[in-house]
Amino acid sequence: MKRNQHLLIIDPQNDFCDLPPSYCPINPATGQPHAPALPVPGAHADMQRLAALIRQGQRGLDAISVTLDSHHRFDIAHPTFWYAPGGKAVSPFTEIAAADVRAGRFTPRDPSALPRALAYLDALEATGRYRLMVWPVHCEIGSWGHNVHEDVRAAYNAWEDASLGVVTKIGKGSNPWTEHYSAVMAEVPDDADPGTQLNRKLIASLAQASRVYIAGEAGSHCVKATTEHIAGHVDPSKLVLVTDCMSPVAGFDQQYRSFLEAMRARGAQAMTSAQVLEELR
Repeated sequence: MKRNQHLLIIDPQNDFCDLPPSYCPINPATGQPHAPALPVPGAHADMQRLAALIRQGQRGLDAISVTLDSHHRFDIAHPTFWYAPGGKAVSPFTEIAAADVRAGRFTPRDPSALPRALAYLDALEATGRYRLMVWPVHCEIGSWGHNVHEDVRAAYNAWEDASLGVVTKIGKGSNPWTEHYSAVMAEVPDDADPGTQLNRKLIASLAQASRVYIAGEAGSHCVKATTEHIAGHVDPSKLVLVTDCMSPVAGFDQQYRSFLEAMRARGAQAMTSAQVLEELR
């Protein structure tokens, strides 16, 4: 039977990459170089290895899908949503629990948002997966930071030209009322927004593959959440985590290691890009 080998690239975007100055063009609005909003240590090198894998193994790839973290500036997981006591700004990397909001330690900047924000925090904590983390404003739709790393885009463009194929782009995160780490579904799906609910089209596409190679950023968050959800709908033995093409957010190394161990226990494999290339040739 012909193999169907699918590469899933999760959030290979500028804002997540620790880019060198040569990759950061001048912002004409400020006269200063663009700067990644949430750089993951090692991500630039990850993306360069991933680009090399795509270029060298392109004949073995039957499909490529790319997820794109896509946020508005106003978002429940951005500082723009919240006040700390005294009307002070909330610092990025602050965790906010429902109990904190009920105690008045954090409040929405829009007072009318309080009931919905509390309902969200309660539902999020009931899942047992995460508590709300306030991140720097990142991957704002239309921004330079939202764009795909240039090496990765050039490599998959070459695959498109050679295969006469289309790289599938999958947006996530544009609903400002729920976190959306996973490309499969939001942490708390919004009944009124199909874009936050189970992405059946993506699941069906991956289920058809004989191999699903997973790479991207960050291994501790969006790669982790997406892979966990995929493994609930697709045979985990089909999944290959390309470990030198992903890295964890700084300070979340243990979360990343635990994720890798848990996925191996479920039957997924972990490979380097060099090992994957041997399969693709």
